[in-house]
Amino acid sequence: MVSSFKRLVRFRASDGQIHYGEAGSEWQSDLKGREVPLFSGSDPFDSNFQLTDKKATISEVLSPLEAVPIVLGIGLNYRKHAEEADTLAGPFEDIPINQESKELDYEGELSIVVGKDIKNLSEKEDPLEYILGFTVGNDVSSRYWQVAPRSGGQHGPAKSFDKFAPIGPVIVSPGAVGNPEGLKLRTWVNGDLRQDGRTDDLIFGINAILRHISRGTTIRKGTVIMTGTPSGVAAFMKPAAWLQNGDLVEIEIENIGKIANKMVFEK
Repeated sequence: MVSSFKRLVRFRASDGQIHYGEAGSEWQSDLKGREVPLFSGSDPFDSNFQLTDKKATISEVLSPLEAVPIVLGIGLNYRKHAEEADTLAGPFEDIPINQESKELDYEGELSIVVGKDIKNLSEKEDPLEYILGFTVGNDVSSRYWQVAPRSGGQHGPAKSFDKFAPIGPVIVSPGAVGNPEGLKLRTWVNGDLRQDGRTDDLIFGINAILRHISRGTTIRKGTVIMTGTPSGVAAFMKPAAWLQNGDLVEIEIENIGKIANKMVFEK
């Protein structure tokens, strides 16, 4: 689909009002304090969503989507590594960690935002026609709830705690992101580089993912698809380097930006 933006930022202005704005060619995560032109319409799926002459100054960068139908995660999709709306969090928001969320891990992921409903995507159709844009995601995971005795072999329980899917800082249109399967992806924990990969290491690319998950199933507009994470997660370090209270996880994807979320353990 043709997006009406290059880099879409959702933010709170100094007067407390929430807006969508155009961040332009700047992809750096430090958007606070910048004055940006505003869009009309309530969300980017609105037919009246257009750039206006009005402007506002960013006081807080929010999750680029207020809510989504579902967050879909693609597992083991990098060669070297062989949900629901309440999981959303902002790009710089603290992540509350419940006492039951043990063995906490990070997963930096290129994330797709679906722009219009997809079902039975054929080989002749261009998947990019269904993509609103791309964003950075952290598929926060409690590995304790991922093992079969507790999860029944399903990964969903490990990744569906509140705020376990921070995304942002912007949604970048397909035209502005360049080749989405040629981007550098890096993750740091407290400044220590943990993941250093590229999206060209994906086993199943974006086209294959969209065709597969839409077989006989309607993927609603607004759905966020996390495409998988590169090597370097805590679970496979020796010993496993689980996230601790106060740890800052930063994830940056080339041409999109960086998110930074502190893990705050609940007492």
